[in-house]
Amino acid sequence: MLFSSPAEIFGVDGLIIVVVVALILFGSTQIPKLARSLGSAHKEFKQGLTEGETGARASATATPTVSAVVVATPASVATDGAPGGVTVHSA
Repeated sequence: MLFSSPAEIFGVDGLIIVVVVALILFGSTQIPKLARSLGSAHKEFKQGLTEGETGARASATATPTVSAVVVATPASVATDGAPGGVTVHSA
């Protein structure tokens, strides 16, 4: 076989090389900070997903309310002097 699977490319030797390169690039003091920030970002992401799901459920079950009614009438019938014959009635 000409090409090997990704599991064979990144075996134990590949994992050791990745860890060594990460230590060289970030240093031993930055890696815990990086892992901590990734963990908190993951936690916030999951929290946002659950808040979005509960908000979507709440908005789907809520009854819509109407705050204003717009009535379009011909210009000759409009009595409040609104341009174009549009009358707005507040609810």
